[in-house]
Amino acid sequence: MILLETLKLLRPHQWVKNAFILAPLFFTPAAMTVGNVEKVWLGVLCFSALASAIYILNDTMDRASDRQHPTKCKRPLAAGTVPLPLALVVMAVLATGGLLLAYALTPGFLILSLIYLGVNLGYSLGLKKISILDVMLVSLGYVLRVFGGAELIGVRASEWIIVCTGLVSLFIALAKRRDDIVKDLGKDHRKALAGYNLPFLDTAIAMMLAGLLVSYLLYTVEAGIHNLYLTTPFVIMGVLRYLQIALVEHRSGSPTTIVLTDKFLIGNVLAWITTFGALIYGR
Repeated sequence: MILLETLKLLRPHQWVKNAFILAPLFFTPAAMTVGNVEKVWLGVLCFSALASAIYILNDTMDRASDRQHPTKCKRPLAAGTVPLPLALVVMAVLATGGLLLAYALTPGFLILSLIYLGVNLGYSLGLKKISILDVMLVSLGYVLRVFGGAELIGVRASEWIIVCTGLVSLFIALAKRRDDIVKDLGKDHRKALAGYNLPFLDTAIAMMLAGLLVSYLLYTVEAGIHNLYLTTPFVIMGVLRYLQIALVEHRSGSPTTIVLTDKFLIGNVLAWITTFGALIYGR
């Protein structure tokens, strides 16, 4: 029982976010070698360990407020199913192991890992209470993953990948805040919510999506790859489906759960990967 609860403490379903580390390799066919594939997967393992350490820190800091949340109250520390001393030991082991692995990969990847840890420490220790800055820091975490993936294979991260990653992660973070507002959780649960309301969030989400679609369209035109624009409908459908989940179904509170369970989104992402891969690898 304690082993299962400790595993839940790591939030393994959240590791899907580290797929962004794979993005630079996917977008760079010339770099697709066995050695690079091994490196980026080790990078995913590294960030998964660091992310889980941060989740434990967050759960430690937020366990009192989590008890007031309809679903977060079931988290191991909030529910009391994992002793705090054990959680802190696991957190230390994960953080140390992740940094040692980053050091073994490349010095640049270690620096990015330290920045990622620093950003998340700042977020956990108080910056998450500042509206707008909270979602910007969440977005930065995704962008750092892309930079990390590029560092591991020795390429320069494309401006288009960085821009699109930043915009889509901001959209997801804002949709998550919207879900909190819709559920009327209030600033007692998350102090940053005092700076948000539905009109502001809906406008901000629309801005991010407009920027994302324009940026992706420009990328497909300027990438110099024949017919790459044909992948745009999949991006539009994916955006509209997530928007439908947020604005119509009001269940955008757990992005990873949505990505892992929504059949429409899963099918759409697989179709985009297949089409995009065929176009850039079939040249």
